[in-house]
Amino acid sequence: MTTTLLHLNFRDIGGIPGDNGRLIRKGLVYRSEGPGSFDDVHGAELRGLPIRLVCDLRSAVERDRDPHRWLTADVRVLDLDMNTDLRAGSNDGWALLRENPTRDGALAAMRHNYAAMPGALLPQLADFVDALIKRETPMLVHCTAGKDRTGVLLAVLMRALGVAQVDIMQDYLRSDVFSKNRPMGESLAHSFNAHFGFVPNDEVIETLMGVHPVFLEAAFAVIGEEWGGMAGYLAVAGIDQARVIALRDAMLMPAA
Repeated sequence: MTTTLLHLNFRDIGGIPGDNGRLIRKGLVYRSEGPGSFDDVHGAELRGLPIRLVCDLRSAVERDRDPHRWLTADVRVLDLDMNTDLRAGSNDGWALLRENPTRDGALAAMRHNYAAMPGALLPQLADFVDALIKRETPMLVHCTAGKDRTGVLLAVLMRALGVAQVDIMQDYLRSDVFSKNRPMGESLAHSFNAHFGFVPNDEVIETLMGVHPVFLEAAFAVIGEEWGGMAGYLAVAGIDQARVIALRDAMLMPAA
């Protein structure tokens, strides 16, 4: 397993129990923050896994700012633009912060962003699932922070795999390690200053940099309200039961 990557918001989702207790296979899907955090050592470790497919959830602006410098020619990149994050320039989220630049305002902005993510993901979800069914793995899934857009996509994936809600939340909360990323915190403060003309207090930055159960709960609540639950959401995305079964066969260990 990698070493320095584990100091980032990076991990293998393998080992989590899914449908009928079958464990997600290790070495198939890695979740991470974005390449803006990678140095040459991280790049070498990624090449050694070896990654076959990168699912990049960032906007075009983010991709241009921090390209993948570690990629080799045999790695395919699937751009799944989700422009619903503050780091992607979400105007609605910034508007909420402009009205109330406090911790409560930051919480409201993040809940708003998470509630928008299932709809933004919907047109892209089938391509992501098909890549897993076709075993284009090992796969790296990331956005910029590796906790918000990545968190929602992998929560949906885990639910499709039959992972219990408590285990999904437990994995999501592990991404709080990103809140300790000082360079990214400074970058977020700079973005805040560019939008509003002042730098918010530490409590606001910590809220935006962290993970909280209410954020992910907002995404699942919208899935329930708009699509009647995960099965309905997956069906609208074009993922029928046959594809769910194929996904589970590709990603879960055989039953004991």
